[in-house]
Amino acid sequence: MASPAAGYRCTYVTDWVADTTRRGLTIDAAEHDALADRLTQCPDSPITVTPAR
Repeated sequence: MASPAAGYRCTYVTDWVADTTRRGLTIDAAEHDALADRLTQCPDSPITVTPAR
């Protein structure tokens, strides 16, 4: 059974990736690995990047 926070974790990580991408920020290898690991647990969570104006 998934924890109640599982859905929030997926929202948090997808928002984090979208915001980082939108702002053109870089991440280090450890961040990449942690994000990739978390995203494997969120197969139905799209990442939507809104272009900056």
